Amino acid sequence: MTRRVLIIEDEPNIIESLAWLLGREGFDVTSEQDGGAALDRIARETPDLVILDVMLPHCDGFEILRAIRAGKDTARTPVIMLTARGQARDRETAEKLGVDLFITKPFLNSHVVESARRLAARAEP
Repeated sequence: MTRRVLIIEDEPNIIESLAWLLGREGFDVTSEQDGGAALDRIARETPDLVILDVMLPHCDGFEILRAIRAGKDTARTPVIMLTARGQARDRETAEKLGVDLFITKPFLNSHVVESARRLAARAEP
């Protein structure tokens, strides 16, 4: 079963490297660089996993996480938050909203890939 991951990130280099690494692991990878466009895509295509930045144009990652957790089809979708905002307050906000994993930038690609593999496997029926 191919697992679909949506990367919501406004930095093209991060999207490119994660998409390549996750693609090698068998994930079907799509991406959005804008928070509003990401919400539209999630409404159309329920991903199996979301990798989410906090600072995004038009809608921040916390708003997106809130919408994912409120959605009937997405409430249990695993979410990894990748962010340069590593303050305790941001981590606490993400955890209160139901994030599965909070990783600060810079990060190890191997950690993100292994975490994605583990969370996607846990989410399989």
